[in-house]
Amino acid sequence: MTARRPPNWDELRTFVEVARDGSLSGAARRLGLSQPTVGRHIDALEAALGSALFARSPRGLAPTPAALALAPHAEAMAAAAAALARTASGEAAADRGVVRVTASQVVGCEVLPPILAAFHAEHPGIAIELALTNRNEDLARRDADIAVRMVRPTQSALIARRIGASRIRLYAHRDYLARFGEPRSLADLKNHCVIGFDRDNSSFRGAGDFAQRLHREDFRFRCDSDLAQLAALRAGIGIGGCQENIARRTPELVAVLPNAIQYALEVWLAMHEDLKATRRVGLIFDRLATGLTDFVRGRSV
Repeated sequence: MTARRPPNWDELRTFVEVARDGSLSGAARRLGLSQPTVGRHIDALEAALGSALFARSPRGLAPTPAALALAPHAEAMAAAAAALARTASGEAAADRGVVRVTASQVVGCEVLPPILAAFHAEHPGIAIELALTNRNEDLARRDADIAVRMVRPTQSALIARRIGASRIRLYAHRDYLARFGEPRSLADLKNHCVIGFDRDNSSFRGAGDFAQRLHREDFRFRCDSDLAQLAALRAGIGIGGCQENIARRTPELVAVLPNAIQYALEVWLAMHEDLKATRRVGLIFDRLATGLTDFVRGRSV
């Protein structure tokens, strides 16, 4: 891929959104542009690079090998641009500006909202961006300012604080147990509807020795969304894993085989060391540390 001219930022930004969304219309909505404008940006970028970037498929626009090679560099530029905008949003010592926090889907929806609500009530001048993903965002590249992680951060140049551990147990809704009975052993689970992964087993494989012995076919309810699995558990579809202090919020959930599963997720809070002098980042980091500590210790958040 030999560029005929340097691509401009508008074209690259559009490329990033089209690659993320897989369609011109979706990218247009995210960028606040018209679909024809998005199309012109992609056409201009392809002309500049001398290579096709997308091919139409039944699922939308499929990236070509040239697009896949370009994507990580364009994503890095997009992350840098977003970090620059956040940095410029307020003075380092000011109680205002933008802070981007990343967390897993479950933690972001089940644990962080009350913590962030209390923080916003005290610091209304600080805008919060919450990015929910089960992928560990690159703090060194400034994909986010602060990360809540369920594994120990390994990147250099990070300030990391271990909050504690969140225990995982198997649960079922009491209505499910009333209909199908309670398993008496792990082997007995084969007679029950167990909730688990569909195609992506990445997070499940870290869930202790028992999880290593399970395969996709062992689950009668399969979904790769942790939030959907939690919703299915609360709806009484079957038996599934859940963080103990999240399950406590639903009194109808009953611990199943409580002594058979011994597993806990470590909870860590991390930020880039370059941000330690930025007041707004430090304020929310400290509030998250306090709130997450309350959560892992079973206190109300």
